[in-house]
Amino acid sequence: MKFQGSRNYVATADLMLAVNAAATLQRPLLVKGEPGTGKTMLAEEVAQALGMPLLQWHIKSTTKAQQGLYEYDAVSRLRDSQLGDARVKDIHNYIVKGVLWQAFTADQPVALLIDEIDKADIEFPNDLLREIDRMEFYCYETRELVRAKHRPLVFITSNNEKELPDAFLRRCFFHYIQFPDATTMQQIVDVHFPGLKKELLAAAMKTFYEVRNLPGLKKKPSTSELLDWLKLLVAEDISAAALHSQDDAVAVPPLVGALLKNEQDVSLFEKLVFMQRHHR
Repeated sequence: MKFQGSRNYVATADLMLAVNAAATLQRPLLVKGEPGTGKTMLAEEVAQALGMPLLQWHIKSTTKAQQGLYEYDAVSRLRDSQLGDARVKDIHNYIVKGVLWQAFTADQPVALLIDEIDKADIEFPNDLLREIDRMEFYCYETRELVRAKHRPLVFITSNNEKELPDAFLRRCFFHYIQFPDATTMQQIVDVHFPGLKKELLAAAMKTFYEVRNLPGLKKKPSTSELLDWLKLLVAEDISAAALHSQDDAVAVPPLVGALLKNEQDVSLFEKLVFMQRHHR
């Protein structure tokens, strides 16, 4: 089964190739790219397109690799033993299975998303190496070896907040999602706003790329910001004319707060507009 893109997700040819290469090599697909370029959504859409259940593990700064395997709830067991509960006799009742355990023991192949792996501490990827490589791990409390019935299709996303260890990178197939060019972006917008007026779309795209290409921005607006902004433009019934500035000068667009997410970037943009007006 090969991934050929989906109705809701515009995948470039090289991205489809990367998904299928990772599946063929039976290695995790490590996807990097700026926030908002659809890394998480990729796993959701591939799982749906291939008819696989999706298990998601969203990583935080406090997440430990062990939580993906299992956790032993010793506190509940102690409490139950004090209450004389019969469940205490079976330790299995106090093992909380993590997403890797669930993925390994599923009756059909599943897609597994490990989202934003770079949020955890530097040891986190190394702690998962053996389990992802061998597709097995040992549960000491129940003294059982948990082996994968089917190898899951693993997606790992990273926003490049931290460098990942070389040993981990060696075991992955890597793909960087480039920021979409204007043609691809138009296809993405068409999927989300099929009835959008051509003039509004052309004016919005021009403004979006002007804002995005502004030198010195702390956070460039991404695909998800463009979609949010278009949604607002449609909801507020803003015309294409309101986005067009006279003499092709850059102007502060309406609802700019959907595109620029911090005060430095907004003030940088306003300064540029101010300088352009005063140079005329």
